[in-house]
Amino acid sequence: MQKATIHLETLSCPSCLQKIDKAVKALDGVDKDSVEVLFNSSKVKVNFDGEVTNIEEIEKAINALGYEVLKSRVKAL
Repeated sequence: MQKATIHLETLSCPSCLQKIDKAVKALDGVDKDSVEVLFNSSKVKVNFDGEVTNIEEIEKAINALGYEVLKSRVKAL
């Protein structure tokens, strides 16, 4: 498993948070219980199985919703 912290552009509404949460949880390989979208700091924290998905796929899912990913940090658990 790997843990990612993804920094986003400033989130402007609580519904943004719900959209991102739903999109990330829908990806295969994501530990759904670990997904945490932090509204005030505009970050997403997530654990995922690197054998099933990767940080690029998670970023792509967020970008597809119209939210810009500024940077991501991934480390092994």
